[in-house]
Amino acid sequence: MLRHNKIDLALHRLADGEGTPLLLLHGLGEASPAEAPAWAADWPGRVAALDFTGHGSSTVPRGGGYSAEILLADADVALAELGTATIVGRGLGAYIALMLAGARPTQVRGAVLRDGPGLSGGPTGPTSQSFVEIQPSPHPPDPYALFELSRDLRPPDYATLFVRMAVESSGLDDPIAVTAVVRPRWLTGVVNEVGVVTCSLDEALAMFRPTTV
Repeated sequence: MLRHNKIDLALHRLADGEGTPLLLLHGLGEASPAEAPAWAADWPGRVAALDFTGHGSSTVPRGGGYSAEILLADADVALAELGTATIVGRGLGAYIALMLAGARPTQVRGAVLRDGPGLSGGPTGPTSQSFVEIQPSPHPPDPYALFELSRDLRPPDYATLFVRMAVESSGLDDPIAVTAVVRPRWLTGVVNEVGVVTCSLDEALAMFRPTTV
């Protein structure tokens, strides 16, 4: 468990290894897998997976207040624990992986954006805010997380900013790999940027796989 302000974040060790770790970020309403997925079996480094706030074994806060930036901070805490990592994000986790690649370009050795729950997010421009009171659940995922994070604002130019920060400072020619088939507007903008490749998951892992262990 990692402490982030008043939140306990569950960072699961799925496999051991030498070299750059692989950090898995789950989709909206999901949790980390119990073991390393088959597609990660040949990754030479440690494989870890993070439960976001309100998900899995991490703390469920009272009253909501979720945003993609809150989850970005969760992922940043996990990255600080690992030191460096290649990130594979699914759905909402793909959006967070993109943001983390731009925010910490020297520590993220490639980000892979996959299909999954919460990939589309909410509108691309400002809208009226919705304030609701939701009956709390004793079990994750937090209903507030499902409501708020499925409506988060995702302007394409905001997403592409993170691509450009990753390209500028990561040292990688192509720091972002998109394997997602679904392409909401923010992801369409990302795909059209320099430094982004579209490929299969196996090809993305091969591209970012550590050359030395």
